[in-house]
Amino acid sequence: MSTNTATPAPPSAAGERSSLLRLYLSRGILAVAWAAVFAKAHASVDALAITLLVVYPLIDAVSSFIDRRALPTGSERQVTTFNGVLSTLAAIAVGIAGGGGVAPVLHVFGAWAILSGAAQVVVGLRRRGPELGKQWPVLIAGGLSVLVGIAYNIQAGGDDPSLDVLAVYATGGGVFFIVQALLLGWKARQLRTRTV
Repeated sequence: MSTNTATPAPPSAAGERSSLLRLYLSRGILAVAWAAVFAKAHASVDALAITLLVVYPLIDAVSSFIDRRALPTGSERQVTTFNGVLSTLAAIAVGIAGGGGVAPVLHVFGAWAILSGAAQVVVGLRRRGPELGKQWPVLIAGGLSVLVGIAYNIQAGGDDPSLDVLAVYATGGGVFFIVQALLLGWKARQLRTRTV
């Protein structure tokens, strides 16, 4: 018989961790898959490229609204709602911008990356704690998103803007979400071991 007296995680915390693990893993895999397809499909800003450009922020929007359903009322839920609405508007805006070519698309993606990255940092900071870990991958990804968004807007105003950077952005974000999911799984096993 173990003499460990650690208090087991409340069911609500364990449920939130499990829900986030699945959400982050799915979101990460979808982002990496999107990047692989987009890398081969954006030679020109045609109908396929524009469709893919619209799909990417929609992935974020759907993920945010799924995340929102699992959250209690409060500021974290409000920020997640904001990000879902923002990503939906970004999908519409990038679809419209696609008709203007590469530079407008980069401007829209840049603005979205800045705002959604900032929201991600806020949510990551609020989730730091013993149940959900330090949230470093989410925080790093959010911070990088802000910086990358600024870079996109600078590049959009240059002589030779390119959409190649979007596949790199999606791959990096996807990898960070997958790492966060793996860390949540490790955290869950660690907490279970302490209660045995």
